[in-house]
Amino acid sequence: APELAITPAAKAIGARTAVTVTAAEPTRGLTGVKVEFVQGDRVETLVAKTYVPESAWAFWGTRTSSDAIKFELGREVQKNLKQLPATIRVTATRASSWLRHPDPVVMELVLPVRLTPPTLAVVSSFTYVSQGGCEAVVYRVGETSVKDGVTTGGWFFPGFPLPGGGPQDRFALFAVPYDLGETSQMKLIAEDEVGNRASTAMIDKFFPRPLHRDTIPLDDAFLGKVVPSILSQTPELTDKGDLLANYLQINRELRKTDNAELVELAKSSQPRFLWTRPFQPMGSTKVMAHFADRRSYSYRGSAVDQQDHLGLDMAGVSHAPIPAANDGVVVLARFFGIYGNAIVVDHGYGLMSLYGHLSAIDVKEGQTVTRGQILGRTGDT
Repeated sequence: APELAITPAAKAIGARTAVTVTAAEPTRGLTGVKVEFVQGDRVETLVAKTYVPESAWAFWGTRTSSDAIKFELGREVQKNLKQLPATIRVTATRASSWLRHPDPVVMELVLPVRLTPPTLAVVSSFTYVSQGGCEAVVYRVGETSVKDGVTTGGWFFPGFPLPGGGPQDRFALFAVPYDLGETSQMKLIAEDEVGNRASTAMIDKFFPRPLHRDTIPLDDAFLGKVVPSILSQTPELTDKGDLLANYLQINRELRKTDNAELVELAKSSQPRFLWTRPFQPMGSTKVMAHFADRRSYSYRGSAVDQQDHLGLDMAGVSHAPIPAANDGVVVLARFFGIYGNAIVVDHGYGLMSLYGHLSAIDVKEGQTVTRGQILGRTGDT
């Protein structure tokens, strides 16, 4: 008899639940598989497939020994879905002969249907944000929520249990993308295991910050200084045999790679506060380039590139000690692409600080550091 299996991606049907049905008959092969959705009086055929089995008197031939059928169920796929238990019914038929006409094999799986998203309510008030800045929001979710946080423009900032709060109290630290012109995309969301999502606005006031623009002239002396150094430390880059071509590869592709690595690194942040005191900036310095400056690069009078500078460049005394902005754990301490010798400190709940272009690194990955502890020395790597 054919062997059947019904494998849903979740334990219930919600907004969009993926299901895989597998059928196997290795002897002469399948002749048909039908998948039906049953809910109350509603019987809907989702998939109906027929196959040609191997002939009963042939020792070989083409046949379909097995098949995997994938489909989706849920509110976003089917009309008039009700919040009642539903049945996935699979019927498989096999080849008959002159003497035998075997009955089809039927398998059913009953799943609950959940169409109501988790409850979601903002608890904090006066959430004022600046373009390119960051904030916190406190909220409460229903018990069915398995994923919650702030989403905006392709970014997702996860929520965490609120220290000292109730069982459903949550909070999220989130950033406002520097290239976000208005906040209608920024939503607080809560989602259950079957994709039902609740969302709500939580921004009370938005302060736009137009991008500052800057032009960086490139010359052969500068390229000759920075390009070989980065190439030698980054074996995944290919030497293109030209200083400018190599620089553009670094400025474009390596920048993207570094940013993607920082996004992945953030996922390892500890879900607890590693700090209790305010963050301190580095003293005796002057900011020379601001966060989210839009830079145009020119070479021999022609524009060759444009990139966004996602950091603060600070001028200070050469080889000056760099204090940790706050308590935390070192999660990166090495040469790191466009940042040169760099250190990243995790402060918990997705909040990290990065120190780049160092002349010396005085800490190791995994090391716990305290506010003001010397991490390394300033430089221009």
